Amino acid sequence: MLAGPFCTMLLADLGARVIKVETPWCGDDARLYGPFISGESLYFASLNRNKESLAMDLKSEAGSRVFVRLVELADVVVENFRPGTMAKLGLGYPSLRVLNQRLVYAACSGFGQTRPYSHKPAYDIIVQAMGGVMSLTGQPGGEPARVGVSIGDITAGLYMAVAILAALQSRHQTGLGQLVDISMMDCQVAILENAIGRFQATGDVPKAIGNRHPSITPFTSVRAKDAGLVVAAGNDALWGKLCQAIGRPEMEKDTRFVNNELRTRAADDLGLILNEAFTVRDRAEWLAILEAYDVPCGPINTVADVMADPQVLAREMLVEI
Repeated sequence: MLAGPFCTMLLADLGARVIKVETPWCGDDARLYGPFISGESLYFASLNRNKESLAMDLKSEAGSRVFVRLVELADVVVENFRPGTMAKLGLGYPSLRVLNQRLVYAACSGFGQTRPYSHKPAYDIIVQAMGGVMSLTGQPGGEPARVGVSIGDITAGLYMAVAILAALQSRHQTGLGQLVDISMMDCQVAILENAIGRFQATGDVPKAIGNRHPSITPFTSVRAKDAGLVVAAGNDALWGKLCQAIGRPEMEKDTRFVNNELRTRAADDLGLILNEAFTVRDRAEWLAILEAYDVPCGPINTVADVMADPQVLAREMLVEI
């Protein structure tokens, strides 16, 4: 419903001709998800732009025959079923490879085509939980939190698009296609970033720490008089600029905060000081001051704010189609 369609949406955006195969009786499940406008799912439309749609019952002889004709002409087949589903229909990679040796067959599933979990069903929240991302998200001492967008699906879709392009490049050299096996859980583990490294180095299990960074300080959200914003002093020079910007130049030489390692150890103390300092002005005033000192910062925008942001509009991130 999301990982495969997101991948093929990206490929369609890049100019590929994408034919989306759906069941004749109801189509993609995403067609049933709101919000609806004039009876059409906006959820579905947001993932399937630039695609053609073909209703086909792959369990029927006629549907299978049409699908095979498409495969004979296709560069890529993308499927987002549980492992074994296409094989049961007689349309798995080994069968299709006989028809088209140049075919890149990309399969995305919750846990991949092999090993103990391959048969398990999965949705975004399942792999966010099992892949460790939820344990790192949320406030200290609170319950683990799902990332607010479907990062389990979207990450898998991104990795699959990259892998397909790599497989096509390989085909230019070898003349042969290949199987691309994408596991949503694999992709969550792949984006754990420094959490795995920190665990290996220290033996301490990383936990949710709110909006701050585990290794860079200050790199967090603060509350101005009227609204929230974020600041990121990613090195000691920026730390000095931040101290000047908030009118606390003496903090730059405070022995608790003189370098990033010490600031990270004292992150809780520093957080209290920064939050107190920022409460004296409105957010807009702080953003202007911080930008004047060249300190990386930004407002915590709502979706409505984002859709009205001049940078977003100037970059044509929102267009009518």
